[in-house]
Amino acid sequence: MLQKPKRFIAAACLALTAGACSQLDTELSIQKPELPAEFSGYKDAGSSVRLAEIDWRDYFSDPQLIVLIDAAVSNNPDLQMALQRIEASRSSVKLANAALLPKVDLAIGGGMRKFGQYTMDGAGNATTDITPGNTVPEVLPDIFVGLQSSWEIDVWGKLRNQRSAAASSYLSSIDAANFVISNLVADVAIYYNELLALDHELDIIRATIRKEQEALDVIKWQKEAGRANELAVQQFQAEVLNTQVSEKNALQHITEIENKINFLLGRYPQPIPRSKEVFFVEPNHRLAAGVPSQLLENRPDIRAAEFDIQASQFDLQAAKAAFYPNVNITATFGFQAFDPEFLFQSPASLAYSVFGQLITPLVNKNALEARFNTAKATQLTAMYNYQKTILNAYVEVANQLSNLKNLQQVSALKRQQSDALRHSVEVSNELYKAAKATYLEVLYAQQSALRSNLELINATKQRHVAGINLYKALGGGWQ
Repeated sequence: MLQKPKRFIAAACLALTAGACSQLDTELSIQKPELPAEFSGYKDAGSSVRLAEIDWRDYFSDPQLIVLIDAAVSNNPDLQMALQRIEASRSSVKLANAALLPKVDLAIGGGMRKFGQYTMDGAGNATTDITPGNTVPEVLPDIFVGLQSSWEIDVWGKLRNQRSAAASSYLSSIDAANFVISNLVADVAIYYNELLALDHELDIIRATIRKEQEALDVIKWQKEAGRANELAVQQFQAEVLNTQVSEKNALQHITEIENKINFLLGRYPQPIPRSKEVFFVEPNHRLAAGVPSQLLENRPDIRAAEFDIQASQFDLQAAKAAFYPNVNITATFGFQAFDPEFLFQSPASLAYSVFGQLITPLVNKNALEARFNTAKATQLTAMYNYQKTILNAYVEVANQLSNLKNLQQVSALKRQQSDALRHSVEVSNELYKAAKATYLEVLYAQQSALRSNLELINATKQRHVAGINLYKALGGGWQ
């Protein structure tokens, strides 16, 4: 007679739950713009090794830079924190796996109970022998030593989805750490090239100071000979002082860049060993960007965003499964007695219990609905973030491809300009000595030559930086 009401209650619970879950849509989608077949204005020959496939130890040829990057990968605080996030995600996977298995604990406990005399238990105990010839004591001890177990049977896949979500988050954390490595390698290389550029700028500034000082000495000599006036002397003196200020600024900038590199390496300020001669060495890697679809595999941030989508999908499925009834089983098995003397007397002291329970939400569903809506918004956010990451990667590559192409032309033109202006300084000095040019023409030639040389160094630095940024944008640097 009791089986029919039980079946009715269970059927009613399932019907109510199914009615609610039929309105919970887990098949989400957003508009996905089609990824172009190639980068704008660039066609890959398709025969050489892609930049993203080159290990950073092979991409950078300067051994001193490689030593610095190795130190950064070993000691950088941001990377160490990313690695700890991987460990935390790995622990989350283990925790989710454990939730699928029965929980078994060793329990050792004891207590005292006294029933009222005028109760069913008290009256029954007063006339019942607990051992032959001994009635149940008024104050009854209770000692238990044994195993306790509980198990949530994953009928609807909630726990399995939570485990899958944790596994996807773990894979995402690995690629997130790889993205940190990629950025770290690029940052160290960029700052290193800035340091080399500053070394060359400092050499040019100091060479310019020497030439300006020589010109100042000539002007002073000519003033004494009556061929120049005090105004010319002051103009040349002011130019020397101005260039000396530039020298001090360059020295300060070198110190700051060195400290930025040291910070990335996780150490306190110290000199950065380097060889400035490699600054004008052309890279030996052919420009091979590949096709945009390869970004989906090469860029760790894109892969991390994809794993985030997977994790959010599993979380959404788990949030939907929470609307279905939970099936729980609890059990105990051990020894129980009122006196330690009888505790381990088998089978008399053996005690066990098994209890099954089906629990379904009926009234307070607002929390479940809020959790489901949060999971739904999280998945949509992950989808939009994935599309944004792909778009950002494509734009980064397109910008650097265009930048490299233009900077190669700029560098060639700046080199020609620098050669011409260097020659103009020599000519202006000779003409001034022969009284065929004014001191203002000499000053203008010197200023133009200094500015042109600095612009040539800056263009060369920007070309190196663009190559590094392209390497990073294509997904290189973390292998």
